[in-house]
Amino acid sequence: MIVAQILASKGRDVATTTPDRSISDVTMELAARKIGALVVTEHGRVVGIVSERDIVRTIGLKGAGILADPVSSIMTRDVITCREGETINDVMTRMTRRRFRHLPVLEGGELVGIVSIGDVVKARIEEVEHEADDLRTYIATA
Repeated sequence: MIVAQILASKGRDVATTTPDRSISDVTMELAARKIGALVVTEHGRVVGIVSERDIVRTIGLKGAGILADPVSSIMTRDVITCREGETINDVMTRMTRRRFRHLPVLEGGELVGIVSIGDVVKARIEEVEHEADDLRTYIATA
C-alpha cells in the first residue's frame, strides 16, 4: 500500500497555520479540531510543523508565558515529508526512527495531504488482514 491510497481513503484536507499566529491560538485550534499537528505555511510554502508535543515540551521548559509567542518560535523548521508514491512501510519506518507522528505529503513542492502514525498503522493492519484472508482462501481451496 502507498501513501496515495491512505489519502484517497481519509481525504486530502490539511490543517495549516501561519508562522505569526500565537501558540495559544494554535493550541485552541488543535483542541477544537481534535488533531495533533498543524502544518505551518507561508505564501503557499511549507515552512514548518507544530505539534501538541512541541507545545507541551516548550511550556514544560519555559512556562505558560510562551503562549503569547508566535508559533514560529517553537515550530519544527526542518520538516520531514513524504510523497504519494511511498510505501506505508517506508513512511512508518521514517516516523518511528525520527520519533514523530505527522508527515506532510508533498508533490512537486505542493502540500497535497498529511498522514499520521494512526493513519499508517490503520492502513498496515488492513493490509495484514487482507493478506491473512487471502492465505485462508488459498489454503481452503488448495
